[in-house]
Amino acid sequence: MTNAAKTALITHADCLTHVTPQGHPERVARLEHVLHALEPLDLIRVSAPMAAEDDILRVHPAGYLDNLRRGLPSDGFAQIDGDTFLSPGSLDAAFRAAGAAVRGVDMVLGGDVQNAFAAIRPPGHHAETETAMGFCLFGNAALAAKHALDHHGLNRVAVVDFDVHHGNGTQDLLWDDPRALVITSQQMPLWPGSGRPDEDGAHGNILNMPLAPDSGGAEMKAAYESQAFPRLRAFKPELIIISAGFDAHQDDPLANLNWSTGDFAWITAELCALADELCQGRIVSTLEGGYDLNALAAATKAHVQELMKAAT
Repeated sequence: MTNAAKTALITHADCLTHVTPQGHPERVARLEHVLHALEPLDLIRVSAPMAAEDDILRVHPAGYLDNLRRGLPSDGFAQIDGDTFLSPGSLDAAFRAAGAAVRGVDMVLGGDVQNAFAAIRPPGHHAETETAMGFCLFGNAALAAKHALDHHGLNRVAVVDFDVHHGNGTQDLLWDDPRALVITSQQMPLWPGSGRPDEDGAHGNILNMPLAPDSGGAEMKAAYESQAFPRLRAFKPELIIISAGFDAHQDDPLANLNWSTGDFAWITAELCALADELCQGRIVSTLEGGYDLNALAAATKAHVQELMKAAT
């Protein structure tokens, strides 16, 4: 197995061409800070390809993609909703982001690397089947899961989302697929307002773990140890995909959870240990939220360092 004990970093400069209005929290500087933090690490650096349309169409209808193309501005911004914008480079960025997630699946399942991190924007986990929202255009984690299932022929893929906001898009896109287990922790109450425990999927394949505002790492660890990890062991995934949002950090301005950088290292290490136990260590992680630049950079670096430790 070539370079099996390695971690891939998959990204592309096109992800910096998705520009948002001045003062918008999901800004170019987020990815710049992440890439700067990861620069010293010994990673296999991979240029993200453009996703194939077939990859997008596994989770979004053709009409949705057509509407995004028609709405793309030639300059300035086009506003989709109260906080989701398009700029001239947005679709190239979104296709690279989706392509990075798919490439990560190909590399991990192909044995080229042990695990992979897609340093991408725009994020993806709020994009529903026919609705762009919450800064997101394509459901990157969900389409990566569908790619693993449909293209690579896996039978079971788990998506674990620890972003502070509920991954309503991933839930929507994988709601009807019994081959996908979706586990999400999120602050509640908080935008987008979904993520109750009774939202459990058409096949009981979704586990939502609401966390109270002002709770911290201890509450998160208790939820994962009592609920998430037993579900993962029972499901026996052949691949774990992580929606890695870092906005549960205590310094993040958009929410009220109090995780430390060390808490992100903990959850990553635990997921790596479970992947080692259940699916030959195979993990693909995709960047979601995180809006304090320094906290985002530190937590992402801690996350990737744990992936690297697991790949040695």
